[in-house]
Amino acid sequence: PSDLMAHRPTYDPYLDNLKSPLIKDESDGKTLRLRFDVANYKPEEVTVKTIDNRLLVHAKHEEKTPQRTVFREYNQEFLLPRGTNPEQISSTLSTDGVLTVEAPLPQLAIQQ
Repeated sequence: PSDLMAHRPTYDPYLDNLKSPLIKDESDGKTLRLRFDVANYKPEEVTVKTIDNRLLVHAKHEEKTPQRTVFREYNQEFLLPRGTNPEQISSTLSTDGVLTVEAPLPQLAIQQ
């Protein structure tokens, strides 16, 4: 899989943190929070969907001029804990291009 982080010359702990899932402990249970760097894409070029227990993040940018064609594509897949309800998954895109996806964790996953 392609990694957008590979071309960054300096170590940035913030961006490195984007790669790892975070579990938030809230009063109404635990929430899985995933973050993805899609700064090179417009909001309408980014899609988030679930298939079975997999979360799929896809972004595609294509730009054509008489002189050149630019094409970028980003794919990430994350295996959701068993029992995660896809209807409860939410996603937001920040102005600096960080996509945050949150899903309440099922009680079964919390007890393990």
